[in-house]
Amino acid sequence: MPCFSCGARQTDPIRGASPWKRGVRREAQVLICPDCQRTHDLDLDTCSSCGSVALICRLGEVECRSCGSVRPARGGEPLAAASCAPGLSDEVEAALNRVLGRAH
Repeated sequence: MPCFSCGARQTDPIRGASPWKRGVRREAQVLICPDCQRTHDLDLDTCSSCGSVALICRLGEVECRSCGSVRPARGGEPLAAASCAPGLSDEVEAALNRVLGRAH
């Protein structure tokens, strides 16, 4: 999944934790690259309980990593983030073909 802001593709970190962050924007899980994290106007969803942007969206719920508040996602689609990423299914298919040694 690319950075929702600039479209950069995530690569595996050399060592340690990934510098990329997750967030929720318009009820969909998004990734934020290290460069875009420095931007303060990312327009991410915030927790209605504590105001934090440390949210994750999974299985039709949005959970705040700061206070633990959980609410249903308004979109109603548990996999909305994956279905919104253009070309993602093609990229996944190509990656599987490479890994499994399948011809195109």
